[in-house]
Amino acid sequence: MKIASIIQELESFAPPAYQESYDNSGLLTGSPQWDCTGVLCTLDAIETVIEEAIAKGCNLVVAHHPIVFSGLKKITGKDYVERTIIKAIKNDIAIYAIHTNADNVITGVNQTIAKALGLKETRILLPKKNILAKLITFIPLDYVEQVRNAMFDAGTGNIGNYSEVSFSVEGIGTYKANEKANPFLGEKGNRHQEPERKLEIIFPVHLQNKIIHTLITAHPYEEVAYDIIQLANDHNEVGSGLIGHLSEPLEERIFLSKIKEAFGLQIIKHTTLLGKPINKVAVCGGSGSFLIKNAINAGADFYITADVKYHEFFDADNRLVIADIGHWESEQFTIDLFIEILTAKFPTFAILKSGVATNSVNYF
Repeated sequence: MKIASIIQELESFAPPAYQESYDNSGLLTGSPQWDCTGVLCTLDAIETVIEEAIAKGCNLVVAHHPIVFSGLKKITGKDYVERTIIKAIKNDIAIYAIHTNADNVITGVNQTIAKALGLKETRILLPKKNILAKLITFIPLDYVEQVRNAMFDAGTGNIGNYSEVSFSVEGIGTYKANEKANPFLGEKGNRHQEPERKLEIIFPVHLQNKIIHTLITAHPYEEVAYDIIQLANDHNEVGSGLIGHLSEPLEERIFLSKIKEAFGLQIIKHTTLLGKPINKVAVCGGSGSFLIKNAINAGADFYITADVKYHEFFDADNRLVIADIGHWESEQFTIDLFIEILTAKFPTFAILKSGVATNSVNYF
C-alpha cells in the first residue's frame, strides 16, 4: 500500500483546507508514492519517535503537531527540529502532521475530550466562516437526476445531520448556437427554448475544483451555465472548541476530580470556584485561551483547555471556571483517534501507537 492511501484517509477525516492559516499540516518529509511499511502514531514527531519508527519498521509517522512549524532556512542539526528532519530523511521516514484541521472537525481532537468527560449533545464553540459556497446550475429536465446524483457523490448537499440536500425549480432556458457550436439540443443559428430545472446545492469551498469538474462531466450541454456564490453561513461542523453538557450536574470539586481521573492528572490549574453546579462544559485541546469569551457567551459553567497565561485567567471574571489541564494532557487521546480512523479502513495493516512519552512538561 502506498503512503498516499493513508494520507487520503486522514484527509477525508480532516481536510487540510480546515487547518488554520499559521499551521503546517500535511506531508513534511518523504513521498506519498512510497510503499508504506507501517504507521506509527504520535502527538510529537521528535527524534526519539523517528528512532522508534525505524526500530519497528514503520516508514510513516503520523503526528498531531508539525515538527516543522515556522519554516527552516538551514538544516545543520543544531536543534531537535533539525536533528529530527535529518534522521527522518536519512532513513526514508515520512512524517505527516494532522494538526489544527484535526482540531477543527467536530469529530476530531475536541470530541475525544468530550467523550472522556461524558459530554452530551456537543456542538462547535466557534464555527468557521467563509468555507461554504452554493452552486447554481440549469439542467434539461431529463438529465436532472443524473447531474444531481453526480453532485451528491462529489461531496455536495451536506448540512449538519442531513445529506443530499438541494433545491430546484423549473423554468425556460434560451440559447442560440453559432456555427462553431455542437448543440446537444436545438439547431445552429436558431434561438432554442428548453424546459430546464434550476438546481441549487451547497458545498465546502475546498471541493470547488472537483465540484465544477463533476458538473461539467455529468451535464449534457456543451457549455454548462453555473454560478458559484460564497456563503456567509457558519459551518456548524467545522471550527474551534466544543461545548456540551453533563448527563447530570456535578458539584465543582467532584467535577475537578472527574477531570483528574479521566486525564490521569497530577494537578489542575484553575480559577476561583463559584459554588454552583457544573452542567454546561466547553473544551478546547491545546492552547485555547482565545476561546474564553466564546465559552462565557455560550453559557459554559466550566472551560477546559491548556496553556492559559496568568492574566488570561482573569478573563473568567467570575462567570465560569477555567481549568488548565496541560497541553499534552488535553490532547493525549488524539493518538488513539488516529489509530481508530486508520484501523477502521486498514484493519490488517500495521498501525501502531508510539510508546515514546513526548510530553516535555514534568511536575515535582
